[in-house]
Amino acid sequence: MEKNFTKEVLKKVKNLEIKTKNLVNDALAGHYHSVFKGQGMNFSEIREYVNGDDVKNIDWNVTARQGTPHIKKYNEERERTIILMVDISPSTIFGSAQSKKELIAELSSVLAFSAEKNNDKVGLILFTDRIELFIPPAKSRTHLLRIIRELLFFKPVGKKTDILKVLNFVNKTFSKTVVAFLISDFSINNLPDNFKTKIKSSGKHHDLISVRVKDQNEIDIPSIGIITLEDLESGEIVEVDTNNSKTRKVYKELIKKRDDNISNIIKACGVDLLDINTNQDYMPTLLKFFTLRERRA
Repeated sequence: MEKNFTKEVLKKVKNLEIKTKNLVNDALAGHYHSVFKGQGMNFSEIREYVNGDDVKNIDWNVTARQGTPHIKKYNEERERTIILMVDISPSTIFGSAQSKKELIAELSSVLAFSAEKNNDKVGLILFTDRIELFIPPAKSRTHLLRIIRELLFFKPVGKKTDILKVLNFVNKTFSKTVVAFLISDFSINNLPDNFKTKIKSSGKHHDLISVRVKDQNEIDIPSIGIITLEDLESGEIVEVDTNNSKTRKVYKELIKKRDDNISNIIKACGVDLLDINTNQDYMPTLLKFFTLRERRA
């Protein structure tokens, strides 16, 4: 039984690797490289000044010794550190076309392989209302396959979502700027008072990008009679008459109000927010995001 389980794990990991690598090569080639530039410049060499060079780069000591103007030449420091902060709370199990967890795993793999193609380090943080797993940033195919395996098969202990917990962890763990993808369904009905403050401070310290994963059936309840709804994080159970159009409308308005509130806070903090849905292709959204970031760069 253990042998069969191991084979199934390896098969799923391999399939996801193939699919996401193809997406990276076919659709995202060049975009990632343009969007996420290096953190600074590395000194390369000193050469003679030529017309058009930036005079700010003149090395006056060498110029004085040689008798002719010389400049310092720099190369961009390309390597970045990418951190995937992935919500694996019980609410991500839900999905109609596919589960939010499966979509999150696929999207995270695409980002990880895009980073690998750019020779960047990738780290993973799985969180609920606690830090469930931390894989420090590294570079290698084996490392990325481990990330995929954990995304697919890790079993969390926590039952709720605590965004602040993972942001605090990243801020304390990384003193240098990292590209931090916060990937969650943001199923938080009561935001903590300091949610905006923490998002804003994290966005200033790091290149923070929020990705919200939704399922259409959580927004538009289908008319299928009386159903039992369970909040997967609180355990609360309620019966809802979905044939009642007023009930469906009130529910949709409540969800929209919650989502709009989160959107407004994140955007007001100057942090990018991507919305993806389990019943839609996420690649156009990702490509649009990269294109907008390129224009801003």
